Amino acid sequence: MSLNDALIARQYRERLLADPWRPRYHFCVPDGDGTPGDPNGCFYADGQHHLMYLYAHPQRGFCWGHAVSHDLLHWRHLPDALEKSGHDEGCFSGGAFVDEDSTAYLSFWVYNREGQPLKSDSYAGIMLAQSRPPYVRWERLTPAAIPSDQWGIAFRDGQPLGCADPSNIWKRDGRYYMQTGNLLVLDRFGRGEDAPAHLRGDWTELFSSDDLRHWRWEGRFYDHNACPEHPDDTEDDMCPSFLPLPAAKEGGASTDEHLQLFIAHNRGCQYYIGKLDGLRFHPRLHGRMTWTDDTYFAPEAYLDGQGRQIVFAWLRDNLPDDFRRFGWSGVMGLPRVVWRREDGDLGIAPAPEIDALAYDDHVFTHDDLAKLSALSVTQPRCCRVQWQACQANKPTGLRILQGQRHVDILCDPARGELILDATHSGSEIRAVRECAPLSLAPGELSNVTVYLDAAVIEVFANDRQAITRRVYMPLEGAVFQPIGAEYIQWVKVSAMAAAQSY
Repeated sequence: MSLNDALIARQYRERLLADPWRPRYHFCVPDGDGTPGDPNGCFYADGQHHLMYLYAHPQRGFCWGHAVSHDLLHWRHLPDALEKSGHDEGCFSGGAFVDEDSTAYLSFWVYNREGQPLKSDSYAGIMLAQSRPPYVRWERLTPAAIPSDQWGIAFRDGQPLGCADPSNIWKRDGRYYMQTGNLLVLDRFGRGEDAPAHLRGDWTELFSSDDLRHWRWEGRFYDHNACPEHPDDTEDDMCPSFLPLPAAKEGGASTDEHLQLFIAHNRGCQYYIGKLDGLRFHPRLHGRMTWTDDTYFAPEAYLDGQGRQIVFAWLRDNLPDDFRRFGWSGVMGLPRVVWRREDGDLGIAPAPEIDALAYDDHVFTHDDLAKLSALSVTQPRCCRVQWQACQANKPTGLRILQGQRHVDILCDPARGELILDATHSGSEIRAVRECAPLSLAPGELSNVTVYLDAAVIEVFANDRQAITRRVYMPLEGAVFQPIGAEYIQWVKVSAMAAAQSY
């Protein structure tokens, strides 16, 4: 590297540091165009969290970047795990799996442009790659584990099967299993008015293998019609993740149920909870992680050394032409932990490691709030706000006020909603009001935690609900105004240290 190269790299880092929209403690694609910015190939091994992410390289096509961390906060970047090979356009979404002998495997979709002839050396379809500790260099396994006949579609006995966005691999009784997503089949065969019923809506295909080389189709993995509430016929199942659900936020033993995380491209991240019986998954509960649009997108989950299920997701709400304008693109939500609550619903909370970044706490009591019209905050651009409130006949929460613009974050027990209202934020795009279902028991206090990080706002409530959005309202000089202050018991504001280095 020349001195000039070093100066250019320094200038780039300083440009990122000065960018008002680039988060400081959320994971951002370190360089390159992170659109799409799907988290992929996450796994935990030898005390380290491995996070991979999809980005567009100008010479190497769609690649999987690779970063490792021991604390979910500070990430060290490794060489790209995957890049294009042969005549393909690169590697699209997939998952990871670590076998008993410590060999790690990545499952991914080799991406060919729609309408492009499939050439013999492109190995179009679902591919695998493997690596041994310390998991720095990855080797593709050829030929394709599940070859495709058309763009994202394979055929078995004339039946079109989804052949894109594979799930993580899992192992049961010595046999390996993997799902494939259905968007391309749905788009081609399932959207017309006369489309067969079995080709509409969300589903995945299940494949099995004895040796990770030869895979056999086992049929549909689940029937969404068996779930009392399920997505409508326009929604697909892609980027699936299938893991046992822990019984506690802290991890430990798993329950007898699994979590199927996935996206519908038109509705974002959602999930099923249910039981695995032989070769079929039987969902009993369907839920969403985004309700207004698809900002919370492309989830990736894995189990860590404590048995916790940890979830990352891409925040899709990019500014127009952001890579050219700002020199970077791609943000992920905070790592979440999910588990099955005692009531059978999904528990959701930020990974507690995140709070190690909090400092300079300021606590406002109920009496303080009665005297103050607004809370002055030292670092509103990068902070955490927590509060506890009694149930009321009106919404309670916080207004983030900056000049004539504001964002409201509210808990409304009467309507059973958690609300992030950015309609008055002046945002360039997606200035919307998002409402998530949140039912509190009689007398239960609302406990809300908000993380502000440049253009990212994340709201977590009562260990059972969360809303994450990108909101492009400048936060410098913002003040916080309590809403329904007479019902709020206390507010705690903390600054948050930067985690990602530049």
